[in-house]
Amino acid sequence: MLTVEPHPLLELAWLVTRWAGPIGALPEDVALPAPLPPLPEGHEDAVRALLRHGGFKPSGRNKPCNEYIRNAAREGRFPRIHPVVDATNRAVLHGQLPVSTIDLDRATPPLKVAIAPPGSSYPFNAAGQVIDLGGLLCLWDGWGPCANAVKDAQRTKTTPETTRTLSVVWGTTALPGRASAVAGWLAEMHRRLGAVDTLAEPSP
Repeated sequence: MLTVEPHPLLELAWLVTRWAGPIGALPEDVALPAPLPPLPEGHEDAVRALLRHGGFKPSGRNKPCNEYIRNAAREGRFPRIHPVVDATNRAVLHGQLPVSTIDLDRATPPLKVAIAPPGSSYPFNAAGQVIDLGGLLCLWDGWGPCANAVKDAQRTKTTPETTRTLSVVWGTTALPGRASAVAGWLAEMHRRLGAVDTLAEPSP
């Protein structure tokens, strides 16, 4: 269901989940799965190198979401939105890699992962703020880029009415096996939240 264009630094994993009903009705809190082992010093540099490979500058407001979530947690302002987004943010925090989750029914096939060309952009929030995507690895649907390791597109974000989700773990070959481990951790989180079925897949 997802094709990945060749990239020398990318080690991707993804997770497709079907929910029994709208995710806005899921429980607010469940027990977390067993913790993942911490990554070695310098793992954030490896993630930035992954995003920098195509020419993107992952710094300032465009820092990877794992850095944003880590800083938010340290400052006591861990974002709470609804259970599935919260689970994604927990996977980012505990897995130490960026993770995107979109509403699969708001995306138009085919889906792929590829670097965005110069001039690409999309609104990433309801206020219409735009991120410049040039050189950044992105998830694409039939309409264009819709998610990445920094900020996901507003048009495919989950809502309380979402019933199918796709989560993408943006891993790097510098941290072999970590993306699959994070996807597996998130899959367990989804099962604990009551997913009907969920399947984690490594990239080919």
